[in-house]
Amino acid sequence: MHFDVLTIFPEAFGSYLGESILKRAVQKKIIRIKLWDLRFFSRDRHKKVDDRPYGGGPGMVLAIDPINRGVKRILAGSRSRKKSRVILFSPSGRKLDEAMVKRLSRYERLVLICGRYEGVDERVAERVADEEISIGDYVLSGGELPAMVLIEAVARFVPGVLGKYESLEAVKGSYPVYTRPEAFVPGKKQKVWKVPQVLLQGDHRAIADWRRKAAEAKLAKNRGKVD
Repeated sequence: MHFDVLTIFPEAFGSYLGESILKRAVQKKIIRIKLWDLRFFSRDRHKKVDDRPYGGGPGMVLAIDPINRGVKRILAGSRSRKKSRVILFSPSGRKLDEAMVKRLSRYERLVLICGRYEGVDERVAERVADEEISIGDYVLSGGELPAMVLIEAVARFVPGVLGKYESLEAVKGSYPVYTRPEAFVPGKKQKVWKVPQVLLQGDHRAIADWRRKAAEAKLAKNRGKVD
């Protein structure tokens, strides 16, 4: 799996991508992550990649030319265009979810375009990108954080990235987990915080049933569906 990130801030990715699961996956050559500086594809002698919006308005807009040139250069190294997907991060894009992550994990190459400033020339969405993706109903300064989120989410479904398939949250169901001590005293004259008794009895069927129900209850509570 290849991840190619087109951004004006490639240095923003260094620390995050150089740690933990993603670092090991890159070292084992299970995934490949390449950061492309958008300014490299600018024809401007000052490496300018943005301009004023037609029709007026605040801010600057990322221009189509350097983005189009960058994507063409990246895809020139692909064995098959059908096995590649070009993604533009946008507040108006489809919201990233598990089904989308699984679908994207089946491609061999994902090209991630990180917007900035007031936005990206709409022709990128119309003519260059295959789809637009959002990671939530809020606005960020750019697409760098969404790119990191998508890379990790997709990479977890690439065989070999995780030590065990059971490590996927989708498999575990995000049920509550506990570790030592069995009884925790938060302070003087305060009640003891205990681990649920069912987890201490070694009945694996009962534990699995409890985890399923606890996961459903926690999800409902966090989404405001509990009376």
